[in-house]
Amino acid sequence: MKRIRQKAVILIAVAFGTVLGMFRGQEAKQKWMFKFMSKRDEKRQTAKLRNELEKGMVLLDDIEMSAFHKN
Repeated sequence: MKRIRQKAVILIAVAFGTVLGMFRGQEAKQKWMFKFMSKRDEKRQTAKLRNELEKGMVLLDDIEMSAFHKN
C-alpha cells in the first residue's frame, strides 16, 4: 500500500508539473519539480535517520559514511 501511495504522489507531481510547464514554461516546471522532489527526499532522509536512532544505531555524517562504507 505504501509503495502504491508513493507512486501515486509521484504521478500527481509529474502531472501537475506538465500542466505547469504548458502554462508557465519548462523552466518553471523544472524549478517546481526540483523543489518538490528535494523536499520529499529530505523528509525521507529525516525519517530514515530517526528510525535508525530509535533502533539505537550510531548516526554518521556524510564524511564518516564515505570513509566507512566504501562501495
